[in-house]
Amino acid sequence: MFTRRHLFGLSAIQAFAPNLFIREGRTQTATVGYPTKPVRIIVPVAAGGPTDIVARMLAEKLSAMWSQQVFIENRPGAGNNIGSEYVARSDPDGYTVLFDPGAIAANTSLYRKLSYDAIADFAPVSLVTRVEFFMFVPNSSPAHSLKEFVDYVRSRPGQLTMASPGTGSAPYLAEMLFLQMADIKMTHVPYRGAAPAFSDLIPGRVDCYFGSGTLLSYSRSGQVRVLASTGPTRNVAAPDVPAIAEYVPGYEFVSSQALFVPAKTPREIVGKISADTNTALSDPVAFRAGYSDYLRNAGMAQITAIAVPGAAAILIFTVGGGFIGYRQARAGHVIRAEGMSRFLR
Repeated sequence: MFTRRHLFGLSAIQAFAPNLFIREGRTQTATVGYPTKPVRIIVPVAAGGPTDIVARMLAEKLSAMWSQQVFIENRPGAGNNIGSEYVARSDPDGYTVLFDPGAIAANTSLYRKLSYDAIADFAPVSLVTRVEFFMFVPNSSPAHSLKEFVDYVRSRPGQLTMASPGTGSAPYLAEMLFLQMADIKMTHVPYRGAAPAFSDLIPGRVDCYFGSGTLLSYSRSGQVRVLASTGPTRNVAAPDVPAIAEYVPGYEFVSSQALFVPAKTPREIVGKISADTNTALSDPVAFRAGYSDYLRNAGMAQITAIAVPGAAAILIFTVGGGFIGYRQARAGHVIRAEGMSRFLR
């Protein structure tokens, strides 16, 4: 079971990890000749969603910084595994980068067989955003609060539906954790993406959906109702919307978007991409204003990268794949509790 001790352990690793790499980091050069040709950022989801939009914003800024084209290549499908596998098998030269929406950690628990290892085949570069989700219901729902929704579901165990953009996706895991901790039962309805799922929520063909803050515009225009958010406290994008934790103590689900490269990418290049990503995310003039506005309106939080030139394990991910391991533990707990072995392959 995922406990507070896991969180404490993760925090401890993050607190002490810098001391392990500071000497090595000083011995590496801060800059290298990289890049000398165009760089591809592989986005393992379809174009147009929040992950794709943030990746394109970052690519545009890095292109300007490097005087080299940084372009987005969408490789969706198979629960993000198509894009992830492509990067894992690419040349470790820094010219193929994965923009991961939090899938590689969950997929390690979701699929029995993967053609890549989430820790052994990737070198973490930088966290980019912290992503919370919101709980939406159709206007036809009798529930106007989280308590009313839980009571409504309990009165009809298994009869109401919970939509998701796909089994194993971050919203799906957030939903399943909520059902577990609230001790209620709903029928899961997976869709091929967020757009068709939300389209069915609006007219009430499904009863609930957890989605990103980009969908808050629909609740603000009165097309759907938003009941709660998945972070530990209320989200700044919708401060009047309670956190699920206010009603279900201990509930929290936060995903992330992050950059990875193939595992054997030279550490100088990993450090440079991380340092330049940090610069891009922090640029107050050329990038940060529009980027921060987008993230704030979408209920996401910017994460400033920690650049440690020469360190293959970028510290914000913690030593020994600790960050991925934390995500694996969290996702694996939900997946096992839901008896998802029938989905594994």
